[in-house]
Amino acid sequence: MSHLLRTSRVFAWFLLTGLSVAIIIASAFYLYLRPSLPPVHQLLDVKLQTPLRVYSADNRLIAEFGEKRRAPITIEQIPTIQLQAFLAAEDARFHDHFGVDIKGLTRAAIELVSTGSIQSGGSTITMQVAKNYFLSRDRTFIRKFNEILLALQIERELDKDKILELYLNKIYLGNRAYGIAAAAQVYYDKPVDELTLAQMAMLAGLPKAPSAYNPLANPERALIRRNWILGRMRDLGYITQEDWSEATKAPLTATYNMREAEVDADYVAEMARTEMVRRFGEAAYNDGYSVTLTVDGTKQQAATEALRTGLENYDRRHGFRGPIGQFDVAGMSTAELSNQLLNYPRVEGLIPAVITSVNDDEGAARVHTRHLGPGKMDFETMTWAKRYRTENLTGPAPEKPSDVVNVGDVVYVKVTQLPQIQEQTPETDGNEPRLELQVALSQAPRVEGAVISLSAKTGAIEALAGGYSFSQSKYNRATQANRQPGSTFKPFLYLSALENGRTPATIYNDAPIVFEDSELEGAWRPQNSSGQFYGPTTLREGLYRSRNLVSIRLLRDLGIRQTLNYLDQLKIPTANMPANLSLSLGAGQLTPMELARGFAVIANGGYDVEPYLIKTIQEPDGTVVYEAPETVLCDSDCEQQLTDNASEGPLTESNSDTPETDGILLPASAQQSAEKRVMKRLADERSVYIMHTILQDVVRRGTGRRALALNRKDLAGKTGTTNEQKDTWFAGFNHDVATTVWVGFDQPAPLGRREFGASTALPIWVDYMKTAMQGAPESTMARPNGIVNIRINPRTGERARPGEDGTFEIFKEEDAPAPLSQDTNGNGSGANDSDSLPGQIF
Repeated sequence: MSHLLRTSRVFAWFLLTGLSVAIIIASAFYLYLRPSLPPVHQLLDVKLQTPLRVYSADNRLIAEFGEKRRAPITIEQIPTIQLQAFLAAEDARFHDHFGVDIKGLTRAAIELVSTGSIQSGGSTITMQVAKNYFLSRDRTFIRKFNEILLALQIERELDKDKILELYLNKIYLGNRAYGIAAAAQVYYDKPVDELTLAQMAMLAGLPKAPSAYNPLANPERALIRRNWILGRMRDLGYITQEDWSEATKAPLTATYNMREAEVDADYVAEMARTEMVRRFGEAAYNDGYSVTLTVDGTKQQAATEALRTGLENYDRRHGFRGPIGQFDVAGMSTAELSNQLLNYPRVEGLIPAVITSVNDDEGAARVHTRHLGPGKMDFETMTWAKRYRTENLTGPAPEKPSDVVNVGDVVYVKVTQLPQIQEQTPETDGNEPRLELQVALSQAPRVEGAVISLSAKTGAIEALAGGYSFSQSKYNRATQANRQPGSTFKPFLYLSALENGRTPATIYNDAPIVFEDSELEGAWRPQNSSGQFYGPTTLREGLYRSRNLVSIRLLRDLGIRQTLNYLDQLKIPTANMPANLSLSLGAGQLTPMELARGFAVIANGGYDVEPYLIKTIQEPDGTVVYEAPETVLCDSDCEQQLTDNASEGPLTESNSDTPETDGILLPASAQQSAEKRVMKRLADERSVYIMHTILQDVVRRGTGRRALALNRKDLAGKTGTTNEQKDTWFAGFNHDVATTVWVGFDQPAPLGRREFGASTALPIWVDYMKTAMQGAPESTMARPNGIVNIRINPRTGERARPGEDGTFEIFKEEDAPAPLSQDTNGNGSGANDSDSLPGQIF
């Protein structure tokens, strides 16, 4: 036997032995690792981590929550050329191999043996799917072997198109973009099917190194990577030479495009986020839920802007508090000024700027603004800036810029004109003079407020603003601030009176009174806001003119306990209500939402109201997992309707034990909501109708006259101001909408002796309602049966005699003044007879 033959046999035995050992080792690894591998069918059940998106009722984006931007897409929605770009970059033999590329693995194995680590990876697209969905990203041999085994399983159970679809939806492509659809939006603000060839190749270059080849962070390297992929596509026959030539010459067009919120509604968005986390836990951030709220985008934007404008106007009336900071600008470059201003945050539309020069002769100051650079601030924008001294006192009006600011002062400004090129004229001789940045002096208000607008008949929240700036304070004053309602509480007291035999013509004396009461900490001498007293007054006038002494005597007459019981009937919280006569002046505490809900009960005619925010919740595929129940206003057989409703789902009557989120009652379960929410009548409709007419008088001839600017006849409401002007309110409505505004400091403090609900809250209400009611027909409560009109003497509340000055008043039939007797000169003996007058007057 020749030496060559013996050598060949030895080599063959070594080869067979090595192959056998390799098979035995591989089999051992397979038997060891196989039980821990997940079943492939789980890939089809995996929910891609898609962010939570919150929309307004008119389908405008309010907010997006979640770390990963993703928009799942099907393989049919991706252009073939885009698929080929990824194949050219990542796995050109994808359609030929069985999940593992032997050449690539051999190369990776050689690297592992020679260097101790895997440099190139050798992973196919199928192996990347296995790694991305099931495995860690550790570069270890065990993980690689798991990846291979799982890739083989995936190829046996799924077709190539499904594997490629899973890959393109999962891969990370930089800038928090996961998946091809999200990346197309982030880098090019386009859907996938509108990308150019050059843009497709750019995205295909990102999976290998999303940071290193990112066109925003490393445009040079990204361009090299893009052109290499285009060359591969040409060599593989995916594109023509002409396509390659044109695409490689295309400039980089990537920019950062994040879909911005279309509605300024941070407080509403936070309420929705909190409720979604309560329902679904951390999965709310990743499972791709879309939440549609009840808020109308246009109304919500109007509420946000009206509140900010109203708070800024109050703040200006009380003067300029000075700069928010100061630093030496001498010798500083533009870049150094910009860098220094980074220490001062932007607050909504207010931008920090430093004064770089002050020129009284020019009547202007020069500024350097954060991000926008140098600009000019004219003295006309500073004339409001009297120096603040106290809430009641300001300094003299400024006469020149140096009376207001000094060089180095850091102040807030609003942009009034951005830099731009002036239109060319013959006089410019081809030059292009620039219009410089123009700004106006401003300041961030310390005062706060809230706006809540409810659909009176359903409880749907149409708009809500919980403060001036969510970025400054996450505290939602609309739902969390317990404040004294002041005179806005009085309508509930007067409604109790109307339900207990009093009428709009009942007389109470508006005269001084002193109470000695230990619960009131000594003598109490209440008075009207004007400091004057007006004598015998009808309840109608007492309410629309907000006479405090009338309210106090009315509460004493009705009884404190009876009144608190009636508030319980209306479902107005009484836990923070005082059990003394100060209750009549709104000395208890309610949140703005609770007050708004109470006025919605009056607005809708006396039915219960349960405010709610979430309209629908959808899964990524469009499946509706929750829809708000229909609201049914019920006058009769309510218990039967509740019973029928309970058979369809859990109880949704407004007094059921439903969870609360920041003061907003919301349905308990997305999967178990009933088909309707039954709202029972809480107040007699005739009493409520009479209350409507009285509160309309507040607008027509009382403290709410500013609302006449809306030029509508269906508006009603009530102003409110507490002691020392610490809280100011306006709660107004028509038959369809109830809107409440509160203004005050977070830490209760006087707003100023000239500030009342009519001057702080009402202008915000008018500003909002101007938009909210635009185009809406007038809506008033229909007059119910059992109401009569009678001409009365407003000084006595009795029927007017023939020839006597009088005015018409409305009454429930059973409470109308008695007819005039024939023997008393017209002084009848009805509800206001002489026996009852002493108690009412004294």
